[in-house]
Amino acid sequence: MSMTEMSTSTLQADRDWWRGAVIYQIYPRSYQDSNGDGIGDLKGIVARLPHIAALGADAIWISPFFTSPMKDFGYDVSNYSDVDPIFGSLADFDAVIAEAHRLGIRVMIDLVLSHTSDQHPWFVESRSSRTNAKADWYVWADSRPDGTPPNNWLSIFGGSAWAWDPTRLQYYMHNFLTSQPDLNLHNPEVQDALLAVERFWLERGVDGFRLDTINFYFHDKQLRDNPALAPERRNAQTAPAVNPYNYQEHLYDKNQPENLEFLKRFRAVMDEFPAIAAVGEVGDSQRGLEIAGEYTSGGDKMQMCYAFEFLAPDPLTPATVAEVLRNFQKAAPEGWACWAFSNHDVVRHVSRWGKGVADRDAHAKLLASLLMSLRGSVCIYQGEELALSEAELAYEDLKDPYGIQFWPDFKGRDGCRTPMVWDGATVNGGFGSAKPWLPVPAEHLARAVSAQQGDPASVLEHYRRFLHFRKAYPAFAKGEIEFLSTDGSVLAFVRSHGNENLFCLFNMSGVPAAATLPNEPVAALEGHGFVSEVKNGTVHLPAWGAYFARLV
Repeated sequence: MSMTEMSTSTLQADRDWWRGAVIYQIYPRSYQDSNGDGIGDLKGIVARLPHIAALGADAIWISPFFTSPMKDFGYDVSNYSDVDPIFGSLADFDAVIAEAHRLGIRVMIDLVLSHTSDQHPWFVESRSSRTNAKADWYVWADSRPDGTPPNNWLSIFGGSAWAWDPTRLQYYMHNFLTSQPDLNLHNPEVQDALLAVERFWLERGVDGFRLDTINFYFHDKQLRDNPALAPERRNAQTAPAVNPYNYQEHLYDKNQPENLEFLKRFRAVMDEFPAIAAVGEVGDSQRGLEIAGEYTSGGDKMQMCYAFEFLAPDPLTPATVAEVLRNFQKAAPEGWACWAFSNHDVVRHVSRWGKGVADRDAHAKLLASLLMSLRGSVCIYQGEELALSEAELAYEDLKDPYGIQFWPDFKGRDGCRTPMVWDGATVNGGFGSAKPWLPVPAEHLARAVSAQQGDPASVLEHYRRFLHFRKAYPAFAKGEIEFLSTDGSVLAFVRSHGNENLFCLFNMSGVPAAATLPNEPVAALEGHGFVSEVKNGTVHLPAWGAYFARLV
């Protein structure tokens, strides 16, 4: 039996498993330190997989653990086919897959294909001359006659997207740090090399991929300047408001049509293996949903994509939720979304949307229930199930180059990356014995797994309860969605699949609210943790309350 057959034999070979799946994101540096070096690792993930199984998640997505100089904490890869020693070894990764599959959990890994580290052997060779075998593997260009960069493209991490190389006497493109040069996917050899990376991990037994910055793979061959973006069209979805990256319409540095053919090639490799799926991260503040629709259309590209609408700082309202899902449906009538409220790049949502909220737990439960009731798949970010808040860190504790660059107007991403808290009574919240790479906030200790486990009123037990509630009704995972009411503070919609029609109400405010039941008979559903009162065809919802019923 092959390694792939061994690793998938405990899971049903369901090619449609991803549709409606709940995917738990692990940021490995901050999940569990098994060897006392202050950094989480793969053995730590193995030890904590029972927590994810008890939660009820269908899959895990592990942020990059590949060999890396860690200038961007793993999103700068120097070897795609090995594990960085700080995280362990390939044998440790095999153990992650074996234990996850034993527990019925699929494993997705984070592939960063738009760029590498400047220490990757490919780039070391590419920058050595203009005539070497990999000279065209990255995006190189001559300067303008006055020595300035080839065009006006900007880096998400600040400044020009071009860095000067004194050996080649040319600029190379970097959408992120200068130490993260962009690969030139216009070169078929580069595409082939990346597809070989994909195949390497599929043969190792992974069940799918999260594809970082999926719309950044190709650039405009003519290197045309991006046009200015009118101030009224700027928003801070992809980059913080303090970043001039928001001042351009990114027509030419990303979002190129050639990407569609590469995604088809990527999908074709996935389809050689049983039950594989990918979710793409679409980073674009103007056309995110439209691009997500393109990338998930036709059944021959990505299974899922997500844009940044629910990761943005804008307040979440019933009208906003309905607008985002309607816009996705319009842009991707045959596509599929994967929604998240938090991840490793944005302020944790209980802080982002929780200013002035008196009852954080009730607010967190409502948001969790809403997220898991929407049409699409779901990503949950580690610690979200504990209602962890964004950590407030001192400047001297920062590790994120993004935050260091824009401090104090933008504090970077470290506040959502602090260690997971397992036991509030032990050192470092049970994360590990040594001083962790980021501090454990004192306020997180009271929200540790040990403090919430077994308490039916806790946020953790609500997540567990609702994930199992969701699995009991296929309409949540697979069904269509029809919005009934989006006015005021109450959101109402129906999820439908086959003969199953579920009526869902959410009070997205901190004061009680009321909503009218549909005309047809309903049977209230229990098992989700909310208690609402029904009188004379009206549902009375408590603050941050919800109500679920089956239309009969």
